[in-house]
Amino acid sequence: MASVTSTRTFGAAVAGLAEHIAFTVIGFVLMVLGLGLGVTIIMLPVGLAIGLLGLAMFVGGLTVRLNQR
Repeated sequence: MASVTSTRTFGAAVAGLAEHIAFTVIGFVLMVLGLGLGVTIIMLPVGLAIGLLGLAMFVGGLTVRLNQR
């Protein structure tokens, strides 16, 4: 029984880590997209919003604290 519990815990840890890595990568992509949109004056407000959302996602993905039991 102990191996089943540890396997489930390991699987959950790997899934959680993968989610945070994906969140960080998507945040970085949104920052670059926001920067690209912000270069054009017409899309500046949209670029700022997307860039700031990406920044929040990127920082949130980097400063996560995983549960360790």
